[in-house]
Amino acid sequence: MKGYRINEPALISFSGGRTSGFMLYHILQAHNGSLPDDVHVAFANTGKEMPETLDFVRDCGDHWGVNINWLELELHEERPIYRTKEVTHETASRHGEPFAALIDHKHMLPNPAVRFCTEQLKVMPMKRFMKQKGYKEWINIIGLRYDEPLRVAKLKRSNERGKDPWESIAPLYDAKVTVQDVGKFWESSNFDLKLPNHYGKTLAGNCDLCFLKGMKTTTMILKQRPDLADWWIEQENKIAKSALEVLGREVSTARFRKDRPSYIELVDISNEPDPMIDLFGDEGMDCFCHE
Repeated sequence: MKGYRINEPALISFSGGRTSGFMLYHILQAHNGSLPDDVHVAFANTGKEMPETLDFVRDCGDHWGVNINWLELELHEERPIYRTKEVTHETASRHGEPFAALIDHKHMLPNPAVRFCTEQLKVMPMKRFMKQKGYKEWINIIGLRYDEPLRVAKLKRSNERGKDPWESIAPLYDAKVTVQDVGKFWESSNFDLKLPNHYGKTLAGNCDLCFLKGMKTTTMILKQRPDLADWWIEQENKIAKSALEVLGREVSTARFRKDRPSYIELVDISNEPDPMIDLFGDEGMDCFCHE
């Protein structure tokens, strides 16, 4: 692949954010608006994306005339237990159903050290999608920018391990595209992701209150939308109750993160009087669910 031109089987990983939308547009332009037959676009829905994200994925497909494959994890009692289901904007889960089913199956919550949500809700559905199409190897195209060198370095280290049937590349990084470039593109577009842009960050993008987001970011979101915490509180309470019934005590897996307050406590914190929240230095972590 040179620039945005693709000359081999590939999967364009579309997160549903502005950066991956920018990347998809430029790849389409490099192919005169129509992708090669062996290049596919996929969006993996966890059920915890904001409604605006789902609308944006739909709008990109409609405005640019490109087929975006909507994928979700589907769990079965018989083998294979983990399967990939294809959905649409209309049928996509909107209440965290795939994510909650995965937590039920695992009998635990994911956490920063064990991110099985990223693996099973994002990575594996896309892998199964490509395998089912008969590909043994392919290029995985990720929307990482020039101002994200640490994430690109991590991607390259993963490639060097050679454990996956794909090689991941970041054409935006190679093209030296920055968050400012992405912002200018969408400012001049006739449609956009209808979520606020805070200095290049879409705070509620991807999973709305993902535990990998920094505490300041999470608190800022909760100040505007405390209702978003309901699902996360329900999952923590569910696992805490299960652990209490089985072990007679609560365990660390009853929280998504044991190094900070629970989600119900975060709601209380977000209600405290506070001047403007400074997001600089927020302790967020990276995952596959990039912008």
